[in-house]
Amino acid sequence: MLNNLSLQQAKQLLRQKKATSLELTRFYLERIKKLEPKISAFITVCEKEAQDQAKKADELLSQGDKKPLLGIPISVKDNFNTIGIQTTASSKVLESYIPPYDATVVASLKRAGAVIVGKTNMDAWAHGSSTETSDFGPTKNPWNIKTLPGGSSGGSAASVAADEVVASIGSETAGSIRQPAAWCGVVGLKPTYGRVSRYGVVAMGSSLDSPGPITKTVEDSAMILNILAGKDKFDATTSPNIVEDYSKNLNKNISGLKIGISSKYFKKCESEVEKKVEQALKVFEELGAKIQEIKLFDPQYAIAVYTIIQRAEVSSNLARYDGIRYGNGRSKFGEEAKRRIMLGTYALSAGYYDQYYNKAQKVRTLIIEDFKKAFKQVDVIVGPTSPSTALPLGASKGHPMFGEMADILVEPSSIAGLPGINVPCGFSREDLPVGMQIIGPQFSESIILNVANQFEKNTDFHKVKPKL
Repeated sequence: MLNNLSLQQAKQLLRQKKATSLELTRFYLERIKKLEPKISAFITVCEKEAQDQAKKADELLSQGDKKPLLGIPISVKDNFNTIGIQTTASSKVLESYIPPYDATVVASLKRAGAVIVGKTNMDAWAHGSSTETSDFGPTKNPWNIKTLPGGSSGGSAASVAADEVVASIGSETAGSIRQPAAWCGVVGLKPTYGRVSRYGVVAMGSSLDSPGPITKTVEDSAMILNILAGKDKFDATTSPNIVEDYSKNLNKNISGLKIGISSKYFKKCESEVEKKVEQALKVFEELGAKIQEIKLFDPQYAIAVYTIIQRAEVSSNLARYDGIRYGNGRSKFGEEAKRRIMLGTYALSAGYYDQYYNKAQKVRTLIIEDFKKAFKQVDVIVGPTSPSTALPLGASKGHPMFGEMADILVEPSSIAGLPGINVPCGFSREDLPVGMQIIGPQFSESIILNVANQFEKNTDFHKVKPKL
């Protein structure tokens, strides 16, 4: 069926002329219309624009054009600027904002031929891990619409899990790609900080934000990273490191690979999640990898560090939204945004800067050094992505630290700027997906993609679909 297509399968279908991009795009647009009343994954559906892009793609395909994503429908999180299409960051402050330019990530996707069918729902300003802080209502998890999809890229993860698109783009500051990918049973890749440009992304935590793909397979994530990665003249924080061909080394033997695990990460989990990840580790052992216990800081330390640094950067980034140059006034800020602005301003204020922000940066350095020490012993670190499976709708209400607790296992690596990938590794008794993360040293995307792909090739969890 068309809705089950991976990126690679969609690419072959179009190249072999078994379907046109217009047919594929219209199929997904119809599926979106059918499922959106249940899922609410999208803020904006670009019906006309997508069909126009698909028609152009079909012309190019007929001429033998081989752009890597040519004619393939994808969705983009609504904090990426899209020229001529509203970009709200799920906040009513930007409800009527139409960007005059594309984010670098969006421009790269367009150059690769992708058809952008819509902008996905998220926690407002990316503040949260549930997609419940969206000013346009929550997204529901396709596996059980009474549960949360995670966040802040919840709409992107849900749109892929529900097969409303072939793939999606999200962004992660402290877990916002991997955590919703875990709860929605899809692949989510958070690249090294600076590997993918932040230009044109509505900034949340500027020293943390990392755009990345959410896909149905590991191979698809590698394919998209090939397109997104690289130095950007508009973003001084992007790395000049040469971009590897991330699709090239997906089938390397992992016999002898050293995988580190930390009991401190497993102890933070529900027993079902712990059990499924432990079972997944046996797959690696069968493939010849060596599992060894390593010492890492308790992930709880990352909560305090992230809370202070992220709030401080939020207070700075949201200061520009004053209703004078664009968007609505500050009265439109939601409760969570106001809370984070106040906390950040406090942490940066005279008399408290050294006590809070400066100290948090020092501990951040200690966390970075702790990971460096661990990677002298092992090649990758494996553990649970989230402490639990998807929680019920409403679980985040009245819990100002909900996001930090939901992201506790991914926050340390995000703070350290490391790459990480979530892959589905099982299901709970309630048939909710369980996610496993694979973390590597900075700029080791090829390694973690290969390890994730070897697991995926030897399991069938990624093939199971929600019943919608």
